[in-house]
Amino acid sequence: MKILIAEHSGFCFGVKRAVNILESLMPLEEIVYTLGPIIHNQQVTNHYSEKGVQVIESLDDIPDHSQNEGDVKVVIRSHGAPKSVYDQASTMGIKLLDATCPYVKKIQNTVSSYASKGYNIIIVGNSQHPEVIGINGWCDNKAEIVENLEHVMLLSPSNHPTCVVAQTTFSIKLWDLMIEAIKDKIPEATIFNTICLATEERQKAVIDLATKVDLMVVVGGKHSSNTIKLAELCAKQVRTIHIETKDDLNGADLIGTKVVGITAGASTPDWIIQSVILKIENEGEVIF
Repeated sequence: MKILIAEHSGFCFGVKRAVNILESLMPLEEIVYTLGPIIHNQQVTNHYSEKGVQVIESLDDIPDHSQNEGDVKVVIRSHGAPKSVYDQASTMGIKLLDATCPYVKKIQNTVSSYASKGYNIIIVGNSQHPEVIGINGWCDNKAEIVENLEHVMLLSPSNHPTCVVAQTTFSIKLWDLMIEAIKDKIPEATIFNTICLATEERQKAVIDLATKVDLMVVVGGKHSSNTIKLAELCAKQVRTIHIETKDDLNGADLIGTKVVGITAGASTPDWIIQSVILKIENEGEVIF
């Protein structure tokens, strides 16, 4: 069985930076929380949980720390957080370590700047994704969030100054379609394609690889936006399975497969990718 690995698989720059920031705190000498999982990968979250890092969903989840002031640190995850979190942390006397992806931080700064100038803000992305929620929090949660062409069709035509940005992991093809539709509704819109270059490269690579294999194995978190999109892109080309770890892979999935392609989401560590490759190699020897 032949195994082909897609280019640009695994940790992206922003995720690697976030993990390095958390790793720099090891071994823990004080109480450390992450505001949400540091990245969208359960295995990485479990790894740091075992080392004592605690995941919270809100600063209000932190127990009364008045007796330990200065001993509590909260790491902002790679997806970023609303401005209100920074304000609340300052009020509570909590030290923040900001692991927000620099590309996401740039989007936050963009919407904050344009909102302060009176622009309407449109975010193209998943309204439930923490990155989008965080970005919206930098323009007083007043952004119009559009997830698909149907949402764009519901926008009212406008000549009001408008700034448009995208979730970093959004589908490139869908973005192009939606932007053309937005231009029809808001001809003078100021548009920033903020889809991460790594996302673009990753998506193009898997589309290319999927045409050369019998099966695509997409490795990454079940709740990882960029991994889900990779699986969707591959599924349009060839038989595809989305797994989190090697334990999700069955030998039966490989029956009849001569060439298997592997890609991984931006939050998938190398050790998980390598374990999947090893299992495929071992299973392939048994089957063939």
